[in-house]
Amino acid sequence: MYGLLILLHILGATVWTGGHLILAFTILPRVLRERSPAELLRFESAYERIGLPALIIQVVTGLMLAYQLVPDPARWVDPSDVTGRLIGVKLLLLATTVCFALDARLRVIPNLSEAKLVSMAWHIIPVTLLSVLFVVVGASFRTGWFY
Repeated sequence: MYGLLILLHILGATVWTGGHLILAFTILPRVLRERSPAELLRFESAYERIGLPALIIQVVTGLMLAYQLVPDPARWVDPSDVTGRLIGVKLLLLATTVCFALDARLRVIPNLSEAKLVSMAWHIIPVTLLSVLFVVVGASFRTGWFY
């Protein structure tokens, strides 16, 4: 079961992080250069079909993996416990990602226009950075980078 959870978690991270890297480094520069909200919305609607399920898979498997590593959820944010500290960082990254995503979904995307493209970029870039940090912190469970 543990191996399957890790596999699903990594596959979700691959889709989520990879999609945001493509968005940030390929789609976004072209959208900003051409001032084309339609192109951004096309990518967003296509990616959303696999990106959101990937994120949900990551959240579910991440919580299950966290519970296997540290069965007491109160220790998930305990700074004196190394594993708990890493889980806490991942939860903080998730909460920050959710805040950016909700703001984009509820405030920016419904009114997306040429004038709002820069505002959308200020959502895309941090979420991309957060997704890469998710991977780095996740890898540190095995590498010990933050121990």
